[in-house]
Amino acid sequence: MIKEKIQNALNDQLNAEIYSAYLYLSMAAYFHSINLKGFANWMEVQYQEEMTHAMKFYNYLLQRGGRVILKAIESPPVEWESPLDAFKAVYAHEQKVTGLINNLVELALEEKDHATHIFLQWFVTEQVEEEESADEVVQRLLIIGDSKHGMFMLDRELGMRTFTPPADDSQ
Repeated sequence: MIKEKIQNALNDQLNAEIYSAYLYLSMAAYFHSINLKGFANWMEVQYQEEMTHAMKFYNYLLQRGGRVILKAIESPPVEWESPLDAFKAVYAHEQKVTGLINNLVELALEEKDHATHIFLQWFVTEQVEEEESADEVVQRLLIIGDSKHGMFMLDRELGMRTFTPPADDSQ
């Protein structure tokens, strides 16, 4: 049986992952509204990844005999100044999520919950990839600047991103 303190923290993270999905879906809608379909695709793939993350927490809580508590999800922003501004927001958001995951790892260690500690290691690694992926687009947008040709090429490239479920099927 999972400790209540861990259960509450994991439920908070489950809800944070759902918010992340909601945020990226809002960003996808924004990119559709400015006719950047490739950027929208990138965000839709990100939405799917975040929902997969949420389900990992959901299933883990159930597996450990815990109770899943779904809470209200805050409305995400709907407008950004530019594609660069949106991706800077993605990068900042992923850094925030990394902090949340690190806090969960610390809590698992404090509570001597080794199973949760092991479970969270996947997310520690995932957050390194999430931050790198967002920062890569930020850096490319900085290089592109006001180049419409560069923006067209990046939009086309981001449109090729596809969702690949994690190999670990304990989602």
